[in-house]
Amino acid sequence: MRKIIALLPLLLLSTPVIASATPWQDVAPGVRLRLISNDIRAPDGSTLIGLELDMPQNFKTYWRLPGESGIATELDIAGSSGLASPTIQWPFPTPETSNGLLDYVYRGPTVLPVSLKVTGPSSQLQAAVTMGVCSDICVPVRASFSLPLPLSAPDVADDIRLKQALALTPISWTRDAAPFKGVTFDARAQALRVDAVDASIDPGSIIATTSDPTVVFDAPQKSPDGHSILLPLRRQDVGVGWTDQPIDLTFMTSMGAFVVSERVAPEP
Repeated sequence: MRKIIALLPLLLLSTPVIASATPWQDVAPGVRLRLISNDIRAPDGSTLIGLELDMPQNFKTYWRLPGESGIATELDIAGSSGLASPTIQWPFPTPETSNGLLDYVYRGPTVLPVSLKVTGPSSQLQAAVTMGVCSDICVPVRASFSLPLPLSAPDVADDIRLKQALALTPISWTRDAAPFKGVTFDARAQALRVDAVDASIDPGSIIATTSDPTVVFDAPQKSPDGHSILLPLRRQDVGVGWTDQPIDLTFMTSMGAFVVSERVAPEP
């Protein structure tokens, strides 16, 4: 019996394992990128993969709104079989100002979950990734991956890793009371004015975004009267017509990260 127990580690090492991750690829000095998968098909017919970056704290990559100097992340799954509709689920970012430019970033080890629709009985992922990875200099990095998704043997470790990243992803506000009383554009201050912030919200965490990535708002600040939060436009010569489109407000609360879509009301 003791001999059998002693042999078990060697047997496990020699047993073939279905990979739920691609090999690491070096994309910058000291930075590696790979794809991981939980190998689970959800009841809604979707599955989760993740872009996993192994990078030191002095490196960063970018949120869905990269900011004024960041590089957007792009994921192309052309050539895949049995998969469609990749959607990156973006964890809440950190705003960061460098050389006078505001960006939204992730530093250090990072997982970006990606939801995929499963469209066939067997799935093979072919993915081309472009993203900004920066330290002192910022460059776009590119990598290509191939990963079979058998969706038959859940990978517990990667599922936990993906769920940890998903827990940081903003979800829709579902409480009965609206998080804000209203959103207007203060033309004189050239800023969004957000009124009556819910008590659970960290007002300093509010990020305003539009469908136009050139429209970037500054960090939140209290209005002179102390009754509202102002998010000044970083530049006033871009994004003409953005006030006609919905504004997404992403924010942190004591319960986690949330996002709401608001219409900019005309000034009273």
